[in-house]
Amino acid sequence: MTTGRLRRVAIRLATLFASLYIALTMAFVLGRLSGDPTANILGPTAPPEQRAALRAQLGLDRPLLAQYFDYLRGVFTGDLGESLQYYQANTTMIFERVPFTLQLVGAGMAIAILVGVPLGVLAATREGTWWDRAASTVALLGQSVPVFWLGMMFVVLFAVKLGWLPAGQSGTPRHLVLPALTMSLYPMAHIARLTRASMSEALAEPYVDSARARGIGRTRVVWRHAFKNAMMPVLTVVVLQTGILLSGAVAIEYVYSWPGLGQLALQAVQFRDFPLVQAIVVFGAVVFVCLNLIVDVVHSVVDPRVR
Repeated sequence: MTTGRLRRVAIRLATLFASLYIALTMAFVLGRLSGDPTANILGPTAPPEQRAALRAQLGLDRPLLAQYFDYLRGVFTGDLGESLQYYQANTTMIFERVPFTLQLVGAGMAIAILVGVPLGVLAATREGTWWDRAASTVALLGQSVPVFWLGMMFVVLFAVKLGWLPAGQSGTPRHLVLPALTMSLYPMAHIARLTRASMSEALAEPYVDSARARGIGRTRVVWRHAFKNAMMPVLTVVVLQTGILLSGAVAIEYVYSWPGLGQLALQAVQFRDFPLVQAIVVFGAVVFVCLNLIVDVVHSVVDPRVR
């Protein structure tokens, strides 16, 4: 590995760790700005002496800087503290909810790829036709409609009016259909628009004209020559969108009462359970940094120009 490449890797790693440190610090500061959690635990009518005793028990009466260093030490040793609301280890609660969120994000992203990529290819190969305009309109709507509103409309139509699917909760594959469809809409639109743009560029390249001149069929030119080279930016967006879906699942899990990490985060915020909020933010930040690292590695492996 050359010196220049080592320097780029070192700069990239330093940037990722700096981003992670900023996220951890913001989680601590915002948690302390959310108010006194003893008011929620003891109730608004609790006497001041009882609140002071609880603050001392939780370590909230210590200097803020000491609390901050204890928090950082806990993060780097894997101890994310205990929930004020549930009296359980935060890591245990997070790992109990993560499979539900991963199930939802995985299903949503699978739908987004299976619909978005063919839609983008169709629009690029029929540029200027009504196919192109229809695909572009669907993609534009997908990026414009608020996910929260769409989720409620799906519940009204498919659960209340038609009675085809359950409105919420989890347990069977039928419970997953509506939240996964709702979650897939925005990334599907993004993937379709990017695939169209990337495929249009690839189809205008000289090697595609050369393949056509050699008498290679249209389908083979599109899928074997242009598609392979057009997918690199799409692959990058898929990985980044997965991270965004993980962090943005709160609204969908709330609408469908899906027992994932997003709903746990919402309950923690409502109760001012800042140790749990901090733990969820730490978990999300680590996942997002890891996904960015995966994007960089995959990009450098597939595209030699960025090595």
